[in-house]
Amino acid sequence: MAATRVFVTGATSALGERVVAKLREAGADVAASDAAPSKRALEGVDVVVHLARPTMLQSVLDAAGDAAVEGVVVTSSATVYGAWSDNSVPLTEDASLRPNPGFTFAAEQAEGERVAAEWKDDHPSSAVAVLRLVPVLLPSGETWLSAALASPSLVRPADSLPPVQVIHVEDAATAIVHAVLQRLDGTFNVAPEGSVNGETARALSAAGVPVPLPERLAGVVERLAWRLRVGGAPPAAVPYREHPWVVASDRLRATGWQPAYSVEEALVACRKGSWWRELSPKRRQEVALSVAGGVLVTGAAGVALAVKAASSRASRRG
Repeated sequence: MAATRVFVTGATSALGERVVAKLREAGADVAASDAAPSKRALEGVDVVVHLARPTMLQSVLDAAGDAAVEGVVVTSSATVYGAWSDNSVPLTEDASLRPNPGFTFAAEQAEGERVAAEWKDDHPSSAVAVLRLVPVLLPSGETWLSAALASPSLVRPADSLPPVQVIHVEDAATAIVHAVLQRLDGTFNVAPEGSVNGETARALSAAGVPVPLPERLAGVVERLAWRLRVGGAPPAAVPYREHPWVVASDRLRATGWQPAYSVEEALVACRKGSWWRELSPKRRQEVALSVAGGVLVTGAAGVALAVKAASSRASRRG
């Protein structure tokens, strides 16, 4: 029996490298590129795996259609569900897509899914698997998505933290390979079973020493931290650090895929230092006291100035 021929886009990413390696271990004949392939490049290919940006997807699918590719696997993100206070816990694949306004990453993922659905309608004989991954954790370094959305806030009280759900990069890769080899067709959430509460996730990920602030002030500090490139999240993504967006992966599990890492195990296995932990004890004390002083003296404006000043001093003494 001839080996499955697979073309992978976005293959130089940490996830892409693992997908390519695992496909080859499974006996697949793999070609890869970070650019959109031409029809000629896809001639004779059985499955295309798209790991690159959604903005490239239409070109990839056009070439796949011209080359009569039998299967397509597209990675998306659980962020397409949006983070809302009324979200079901967990969310299934049948839930509405409600990416939070202004969060470009989630909006692009949702648009990519729309493009894939239209292509499927035009190519009903081809299998199209859309995989909605929760934030992927790497042992070797943090992605911006895991740092911004899956790292529990250090400035919010424990009881205000949403549940955390992440997946180890090895499990994300095996899910993609499974979709290729099984020629999965449909939409599937990709995540370990369940989640952990924010306080536990914060402890397991060794994110640093919490400095709880009132909710309004915590939001100010997180936005400033992002602006100063020392943590936090882009303003449009802050809801993902405030509201639940946990997913159920029963549909994928029913096809035979099983993750090797639980959420807790992934957090521990990929545990690393944070911007807070990388500061010296003296600088941590300086930032904490500055923030506390800002809260006591001048409220939100004081916090903003205190964090900015403390961060600037830390940088100068770096």
